[in-house]
Amino acid sequence: MKPASSTNFSPSRCERIRVRELEYNVRHWGPADAPKLFMLHGWMDSSITFQFVVDALGDAFHVIAPDWRGYGQSEWLGRAYAFADYYADLEAVLTHYAGDAPVWVAAHSMGANIALNYAAARPERIARLALLDFLGLASPTADASAQLRCWLDACAHPPQPKPYRDAAAFAERLRKANPRLDAERALFLARELTLEFAGGGVVMACDPWHRLPSPLLYSVDEWMANWRRVRAPTLLLIADQGHVREQFGADDANYLRRLACFADLRVAELPASGHNVQHDCAHGVATELLAFFGAADRAAALAAERAASA
Repeated sequence: MKPASSTNFSPSRCERIRVRELEYNVRHWGPADAPKLFMLHGWMDSSITFQFVVDALGDAFHVIAPDWRGYGQSEWLGRAYAFADYYADLEAVLTHYAGDAPVWVAAHSMGANIALNYAAARPERIARLALLDFLGLASPTADASAQLRCWLDACAHPPQPKPYRDAAAFAERLRKANPRLDAERALFLARELTLEFAGGGVVMACDPWHRLPSPLLYSVDEWMANWRRVRAPTLLLIADQGHVREQFGADDANYLRRLACFADLRVAELPASGHNVQHDCAHGVATELLAFFGAADRAAALAAERAASA
């Protein structure tokens, strides 16, 4: 395994594995003999997004976090992606590291979307599931033919990466999008989330083809039917200023209808945080994950640390 760069943060190590004919980058934190926790990142992101949560978790878990195809250091396709491939990629990663054993998964945004549908199709593979600020997308307003036409038009004009002067410039962009992100963390993320650009400067380490719209409409009812098949105990962490709360109030009928899909659900709200709750409230996320995945002593200690520093 290759050590990843770090400064004041918990060191990670990366390895390359073959996943369905693609080279995947998989990041590891924590002791190899600790309980395994798989962490799945969201759209236009990569495994390094969980760094600050891992810092708070300490050595409670062996965290295993892949870069999805076309993200971070995993192989890029340079063409349109099919969402269904993520499910087969996830199964290959789980099998590589855990065989047929049921696993613990914590996932953010798009990663949570993937994990939820996978847990419905393979309920025997997911023992516990934590979702970070995801409860489905908004109901679509476009019709199916318009959606397909939009995708076809986008495919006809290949997307290009946007260059930045250097990692510091990209860090400024991150802080503009999320003012809660302090300068040290923004620069750390920027260095990990960028690649050198042939024309000079750096570009985000995400294949620009991921920016294409989906050719298919999002079916809320279909996906809710999937959630009803999930049998794993599920934790939903909601950022008080994140995507879930942008869509739904706490008493919204559609919100309650979505919650009711889950057979075994616990919900926790995290304050002063946006959609990237793993950046904004890392200690809060870590405390909830530790309690949910059975590390109660470490969770209590972390909660005491937060109370003392408040």
